[in-house]
Amino acid sequence: MLLKDFLAQRVPEWQARVRKLAKELGEIPIDTVHIRQVVGGMRGLKVLVTDISYVDPYKGIHFRGYTIPEVLEALPKPHEGAMPYVGGLYWLLMTGELPTAEQALSVEDEWKARMSLPEAVVAAIRSMPKETHPMTLFSMGILAMRNDGVFAPKYAAGLKKTELWGPTLEDALLLTGRLPALAAFIYRYKYGDGTLIEPNPDLDWGANFAHMMGIDDEIYRDLSRLYFILHSDHEVGNASAHTAHLVNSTLADVFYAFSAGMNALAGPLHGLANQNALRWLMGAYDKYGGVPTKEQMEAYSWDTLNAGRVIPGFGHAVLRATDPRYTAFYQFAEQHLPESELFRTAQVAYEVVPKVLQEQGKAKNPWPNVDAMSGVLQKHFGVEPEFYTVLFGLGRSLGITSHLTWARAVGLPIERPKSVTTDMLFEMAEAASK
Repeated sequence: MLLKDFLAQRVPEWQARVRKLAKELGEIPIDTVHIRQVVGGMRGLKVLVTDISYVDPYKGIHFRGYTIPEVLEALPKPHEGAMPYVGGLYWLLMTGELPTAEQALSVEDEWKARMSLPEAVVAAIRSMPKETHPMTLFSMGILAMRNDGVFAPKYAAGLKKTELWGPTLEDALLLTGRLPALAAFIYRYKYGDGTLIEPNPDLDWGANFAHMMGIDDEIYRDLSRLYFILHSDHEVGNASAHTAHLVNSTLADVFYAFSAGMNALAGPLHGLANQNALRWLMGAYDKYGGVPTKEQMEAYSWDTLNAGRVIPGFGHAVLRATDPRYTAFYQFAEQHLPESELFRTAQVAYEVVPKVLQEQGKAKNPWPNVDAMSGVLQKHFGVEPEFYTVLFGLGRSLGITSHLTWARAVGLPIERPKSVTTDMLFEMAEAASK
């Protein structure tokens, strides 16, 4: 396996790097904890480590040091598409180096060899009522794949701590290889005729997802590549990635960990926000019987805020500028569906909502995030909004499994933060004020 051989040469030096941080530099303080962070969800605490991605407040996500425009420009692309192979991004996330076309295609080949769903997984999905939420089916399907994983039996047979990354990588490739087929089948089971479309060995990971969805449109194939690249990672501190990291830190395998991460992603404050953002836009469109004017969008925005609700798709916990992922989707829509009335509604929102939020004065970041545009594109191709979080999770599998592989490679320990009582916090605050 080209990817595994490549990593085998790199892992020892990174194991030594992390040992040095822990043993020689471990007592050096890097941050101060405030009570607001303890009771406020650990917001902003520097307590996790990863070299895979970093969110700059003004430039957005960096994948291994590269911005989104740089990644989209530099990664190898198929001849028939304008967007890169997803396998090329996975190579970059895993290795830290931009891949050659051969290296990108080697990852695609690893996925193709693993892409078909076992009958047991198909049967597990079919056993559930069709009204089951797609994220429930997705999490369940991930767990149903675990019987084919290699980490658990190899660990039980005896492995050195420094070798745990190898079977973690193998499970990561198995999981990510099968996920497009799982997601597509869930969609067709819930919203279609329930038939399973087998993967096409001539298509890449992103294009195969479109094919298995039954959307054989070249533009949608390119959108799928772009969608999964943009949603692939956002540091390890977001709720779904951190959940997966925490579960995997117990040496639970990739399947347990990623399923847990998807359960976190299903929350309305995390991945479920994308469908809420689309519904908000569609609400404006429906209320005014078409694309709203700027004045109508301003009134609609204030109605939302005055009702005590947030405007979904705007603002971000870390970003303090327009999300570059939003910009990439916006440019794709501008090129491929400029006449879409839903896209035009989103354009009006982009012109109006930040000004409203600035006038309100509560939002630290009034600018749109990725959720403000991702659903617009999927809706154009007829994809049901309830399914959008599964699409988000499918993309996020790329980053999460890369984090899990490297957490095992450098031997990150089980997480066990210390909790305190509210009385203790009041006593600390009183002591600090003297």
